[in-house]
Amino acid sequence: MSNALAENRQARFNYEILETFQAGLVLTGQEVKAAKKGAVSLKGAFVTFHGNEAKLTNAHITKYAPAGPLPNYDPTRSRTLLLKKREINYLRGKSLEKGLTIVPLKMYTRNRLIKVEVAVARGKHAYDKRATVKKRDLEREVRRALD
Repeated sequence: MSNALAENRQARFNYEILETFQAGLVLTGQEVKAAKKGAVSLKGAFVTFHGNEAKLTNAHITKYAPAGPLPNYDPTRSRTLLLKKREINYLRGKSLEKGLTIVPLKMYTRNRLIKVEVAVARGKHAYDKRATVKKRDLEREVRRALD
């Protein structure tokens, strides 16, 4: 059973998704509670590599109010992704290729655990984005005509 907590809709519009991976996420207790309430934003988030670790950078998890005062809490701190060494090396290689980046698509729960779906993606050009909008509008018109 999985339940979506946050989705990065902007990533699907700005990037062409080539392949996806499921990764665990290292969070503090109050971040888990805030995430399960849905106080997460993946807009503008990306994956970076430091040594042998993959980090989710710029993902915003709002402070969990019932946790009390947390004086040094940074909602956009880098959080470690839990991936196999082989997957980390593969993703690092892809991120070094010209035009490719690693972006999170969604955060969800799988059983009790919080997971992040990350993707190898290629940036779309403006004309690709226009084509996506045009296709979406055509599908909307067809649905309206059928109703």
